[in-house]
Amino acid sequence: MQVILMEKVVNLGGLGDVVKVKDGYARNFLLPQGMAKRVTPENLAGFEARRAELEKAQAEKLAAAQAKAAKLEGLMLQITRKSGVDGRLFGSVNNADIAEALKAQGFEVEKAAIRMPLGLLKQVGDTKLEIALHTDVVASITVSVLGEQ
Repeated sequence: MQVILMEKVVNLGGLGDVVKVKDGYARNFLLPQGMAKRVTPENLAGFEARRAELEKAQAEKLAAAQAKAAKLEGLMLQITRKSGVDGRLFGSVNNADIAEALKAQGFEVEKAAIRMPLGLLKQVGDTKLEIALHTDVVASITVSVLGEQ
């Protein structure tokens, strides 16, 4: 199925690109999320009429994400959890815990935006994580897990 992208989609294309994707991906994800529209003469004409408006909205989202990333960059979060003598946690620290700690410090971040390449944090110590605020904007933070007996 061919679709017109209404915003930048990672690994697919940018605003206004006409791309061919699998039917299920278009029907189940791109179309319901409003990220794309089917390629029809009416949709192409409507997109061209709204192109400047969509580009302006996308630029505003990017600027807001960059401003938020500038505030988040280098932030040190401290999370305390019960741990054993060897420094292993009883449980783990996941992206929901990190999002909650960020919210307590005044940063509203979706838990899906927090990238944890090594998986859940199960050890006491410092870990560098990335937060994807936009498809082009990524902020790095440090999460320090403190253990309590």
